[in-house]
Amino acid sequence: MFERMKDAVYRIVKSRLFVLILVFCVMFAVLINRVFYLQIVKGQDYLDNYKLQIRKTRETAGTRGKIYDRNGNLLAYNELAYTVTIEDNITADTRKEKNEIINGILDEIITIVESNGDSVISDFGVVLDSAGNYEFSQTNETLKLRFIADVYGLKTIDELTEKQRASSAEDIINYLCTDKTYGYGLDVKKLEKPYILKMVNLRYAIGLNSFQKFIPTTLATDVSDETVAAIMENMDRLEGVDVVADSMRRYTDSKYFASIIGYTGKISQEEYNKLDKDQKEKYSQTDIVGKAGLEQTMDEVLQGTKGETQYYVDSVGKVTDTVSNKEPEAGNDVYLTIDKDLQEQTYQLLEEKLAGIVLAKLRNVMNYDPSKTSDASEIIIPVDDAYNSFIANEIIDESHFGADDAKPVEKQVYSTFTERKKSAITEIINEMNNSKAGSYESLSDEMKAFMDYISINVLQTDTGILMPDAIDTNDEVYKQWTKDETISINKYLNYAISKNWIDTSKLSDYISEEKYSDSAEIYQGILTFLQNYLDSDVNFDKLLYKYLIKSGGISGGQICAMVYEQGVLPMDEGAYKGLTDGSVDSYTWLYQKIQSLEITPGQLALEPCTGSAVVSDPDTGEVLACVSYPGYDNNRLANTMDSSYYNQLVTGLSRPFYNNATQETTAPGSTYKMVSAVAGLTEGVINRESFINCTGEFDKVTPSPKCWNQYGHGGLDVVGALNESCNVFFYEVGYDLGLDAEGNYDSDAGIEKLAKYAKEFGLGEKSGIEIPESEPQISDEYAVQSAIGQGTNNFTVSQLNRYVSTVANKGTVYNLTLLNKTTDVNGKIIKQYEPVAANKIENVSAETWDLVHQGMIAMVANNPSFTNLGIQMAGKTGTAQQSAVHPDHGLFVGFAPAEDPEIAVAVRIANGYSSSYAAEIGRDIVRANFKLADKDELITGSAAQLGTAIAGD
Repeated sequence: MFERMKDAVYRIVKSRLFVLILVFCVMFAVLINRVFYLQIVKGQDYLDNYKLQIRKTRETAGTRGKIYDRNGNLLAYNELAYTVTIEDNITADTRKEKNEIINGILDEIITIVESNGDSVISDFGVVLDSAGNYEFSQTNETLKLRFIADVYGLKTIDELTEKQRASSAEDIINYLCTDKTYGYGLDVKKLEKPYILKMVNLRYAIGLNSFQKFIPTTLATDVSDETVAAIMENMDRLEGVDVVADSMRRYTDSKYFASIIGYTGKISQEEYNKLDKDQKEKYSQTDIVGKAGLEQTMDEVLQGTKGETQYYVDSVGKVTDTVSNKEPEAGNDVYLTIDKDLQEQTYQLLEEKLAGIVLAKLRNVMNYDPSKTSDASEIIIPVDDAYNSFIANEIIDESHFGADDAKPVEKQVYSTFTERKKSAITEIINEMNNSKAGSYESLSDEMKAFMDYISINVLQTDTGILMPDAIDTNDEVYKQWTKDETISINKYLNYAISKNWIDTSKLSDYISEEKYSDSAEIYQGILTFLQNYLDSDVNFDKLLYKYLIKSGGISGGQICAMVYEQGVLPMDEGAYKGLTDGSVDSYTWLYQKIQSLEITPGQLALEPCTGSAVVSDPDTGEVLACVSYPGYDNNRLANTMDSSYYNQLVTGLSRPFYNNATQETTAPGSTYKMVSAVAGLTEGVINRESFINCTGEFDKVTPSPKCWNQYGHGGLDVVGALNESCNVFFYEVGYDLGLDAEGNYDSDAGIEKLAKYAKEFGLGEKSGIEIPESEPQISDEYAVQSAIGQGTNNFTVSQLNRYVSTVANKGTVYNLTLLNKTTDVNGKIIKQYEPVAANKIENVSAETWDLVHQGMIAMVANNPSFTNLGIQMAGKTGTAQQSAVHPDHGLFVGFAPAEDPEIAVAVRIANGYSSSYAAEIGRDIVRANFKLADKDELITGSAAQLGTAIAGD
């Protein structure tokens, strides 16, 4: 036995397997020893210094290129500033533990930053309204849903569930704060909303970078030296927090140029997704990009080339070794065609003229009804509308009226308001609960306003409880409520319930599931919902303030006094005391503040409050000025957006965020008559000897349209018709363009010919300007009315400018452009932009152009507003009616010098009453451009004196 065992062992030892087993055992022993050394002997040491094994890569954005005007004046530039950042490199065993650590750090950051007068970022998609309630900063439904999808981590809007789609702003906050998986661990019941919103802003920003470890997130920008020092002193406790030098985008004279230049901001997921493959290699999802205007259009030109640094850090984040470093490169500079001085003066001319019109129409009357005024030019501005605008357009902050530090008048107003709000809601619910209530038409004006607000704004637009898509607008009961006004809201809503127009799923908190089909239960659920909703609805609050002002419950003196209390204007003790004790007349005070432009038309948001003007070179299409009034401060949107300010711009009644020069479309009115004149002369329906008799009415169609001169102009040729802006003359042209060989009138044939020439003038397409522009609309009905610029004609001021430029240069349609050249950082020209002719009108004779020019020259020469201009100018006024209860829009187009045009001008004052006021602005733009008057004479810093409004178009 022993011998056999010995022999077996011998064979094993001699075999190759033994050697392999031996080697394996030795290696295994070495491995076990090494693992023991690493995990047991050196484990704590390596745990303490694990970050030494991590190599970081950090991208550095190139400095953004500058933007200059045509003369080299700086419009957009970069400034070095300090930014507080955080890297999410915090480790914790549980979500709760990590939340506690991060929230503690952020709480201290907020305290430090705000104690030194700085602010943390505020670019989240939810803000607080003036009543202290959460609301979405985006009013656009698609953009709002895109934001909601981002919050829930979904790639597309289509992935949202119905419940997610219906999320309110408060739902979003609650989800982010309390969700068990993704929540931030913030107590929404104990913490105040402003604090919660700050924390959510910071946590959400950090979360957006969570997929990229060690990418810093901005917490506060452009902070003071005091904040920098405080952060640096506490760096050992603020894990991941740093202060870095950053490049901040700045804009000079922002309100004049914001509508052109736009602003920058962090790229959104949607914007990133739209990039093509090559572009995605240049951009990351943390980049700052152009968000609007030329900043967006020219982003790839202005963006620099990124630098990249690879390095190692120690356990406290200090760099221990740099692996590689590639320096960033600055972006290219952009030179515009804009003349900075002309742009600013044009803006100021618009503002002063608007103020002059407001003062001319302001009256010390209350409860005015414009529907009782037969002539739109006679519509006035009642002073109670002006007082109300201080709250409606948030010149003063009504949410502060009830604050702990509210001033005396604020407290008085708040007391009056809260008492009235309680009684008003009771009155509304009682009215709605009364099955025997009278018809809508029997209600007081105030109660009508409440019922309109509830049935349209609350139940339809804001909540969708009353489903717009489900309503049958041809239903008789619906018509009785909306048109005939012969039934009560009680009857209307109960009928809506019976017709399944009500979305009961949105009333789940107010009706029991067992009785969801009971109509009485649903109606009571609506009333309970409304009682809760109105109690916290800021827009309802504004409606209440409106009627408190109308009724005298809140006086004009109180409204004006609060302007001082809230620091809107510097405190004037004498005026303040006089407004509170009645010794200073509030109407006179308001008049004087508008006169001095301390309170501007843009702030008041009355009619008129907006205007626009475009000035260009008719021989190149270069835009010298492109003004939209009112403007805004794009510095507050650049870099890290101020969401509250953005929300004010979007919801502001004077629409400061809306480019009136390139996006607002209205009928051109009589400024269109040059198209009709060219069409008539070229098609042969009139010639230079043609005389058409105007009797004040055109009776060849029914109903018979009128001339603005009810007594008629008598016989006119085409030059006289343009001079007098005679409607009947051009009615005849439109009519004759529609006649066939047998003399039968066909409106469509006339429309087709007018549209042909409108397209040749470039009115069928956008102007070519490099910022967002609305599509034009050439009239497609009513040849007679369309010939005077009515019908369905609708154009922007930029499109009207290109059209009148074509008239000025006699037939070349140049694309408008804002771009002059681009250069590198050393001033070397990269691209020089050349004029682009979109069309050349070949079939119009020299005689036709001369006749049109003569008519436009005569119009200016015979207008008292242009007396002693100092230069010969050609122009055409136009009036476009909006409705019987709103003032007409005033328009003017022209060019100068008439004999050899150097500039073409188009001006519109929305709801500006008379085209003469727009013409006065056009005149003063010419005076400014050719320096025909001193700047101090043109720009006085106060409301403009108005010339006499000239009758006609």
